[in-house]
Amino acid sequence: MRLRSLGNTGIKVGAIGLGCMGMSWLYQESSRDDERSVRVINEALDLGGNLLDTADLYGAGHNETLLGKAIAGRREEAVVATKSGIVLEDLSLRAIHRDGSPAHLRKAAEASLRRLNIDVIDLYYLHRIDPAVPLAETWGTMAELVQRGLVRWLGLSEATVAQAREAHAIHPVTAVQSELSLWTRDPLDGGPEGVVGWCESVGASFVPFAPLGRGFLTGTLRAGQFESSDFRTANPRFCRAAMEANQHIVDVIREVADRRSITPAQVAIAWTLAQGEHVVPIPGTKNSRYLRENLAAVEVRLADEDFADLLALPAPVGSRY
Repeated sequence: MRLRSLGNTGIKVGAIGLGCMGMSWLYQESSRDDERSVRVINEALDLGGNLLDTADLYGAGHNETLLGKAIAGRREEAVVATKSGIVLEDLSLRAIHRDGSPAHLRKAAEASLRRLNIDVIDLYYLHRIDPAVPLAETWGTMAELVQRGLVRWLGLSEATVAQAREAHAIHPVTAVQSELSLWTRDPLDGGPEGVVGWCESVGASFVPFAPLGRGFLTGTLRAGQFESSDFRTANPRFCRAAMEANQHIVDVIREVADRRSITPAQVAIAWTLAQGEHVVPIPGTKNSRYLRENLAAVEVRLADEDFADLLALPAPVGSRY
């Protein structure tokens, strides 16, 4: 596995990590298989995909517990990233609210450590910024967790450049995590003044989640295949009309893939990697075959004609949420 720096921490991580959320909730939950997921996480470590991403929100803590079980005995090989700042009110209804209060963050960090069964969280993200709490107060509390030795480094999820700047002035932002893919390019807007550009300017990592467009960009999904509990059932981009309209995006990606004798998933991941050496995507999967396919994208080199075709892709039909 090729390596990339994790912000200004001085450590290297695999250029492609593993998003663990889907092992516990939101996607095809009837196929959840903890034993298989533990094997996939260990295979990711074997292959060098050592940035492992979870959150206390995912499955009401189940995902953190699962990850903790998977890395038992291999703690030093894993770079564990988790998040707090979103409170799950009802698991069945997925009712949530934001909470960036100091009391909640202190309690949440200690709970995450227990579930993960580790002594320190490597990268601790503020999952979403709480508009009801001053960011300086929230970020100051997270910096306190670093001072207490509970957390090594801090990150933001789905933050604006202005918010990232404000936080960075208080305590270094090691990484910003946001959705970035061939059909979600918002973090690239503004070039050097955008979120991806800001991260590069201060030496922070940018960590794209959903680089495969929640599976759509792989070309393997079809309308109507999702079970009722699947998040995509109610997602605007996954209604039948939107999926049909967005098929052109997949068709172009498949043309590029065929030209390079690779898969559409590998095209999508390689494109995110090409957005900068500070970019570390975390495609999610609970399938060994797809894990190996995803991580192998680190060796893909797209040509100018490929980038031209991908740049010309139309905006997708349907909003992200």
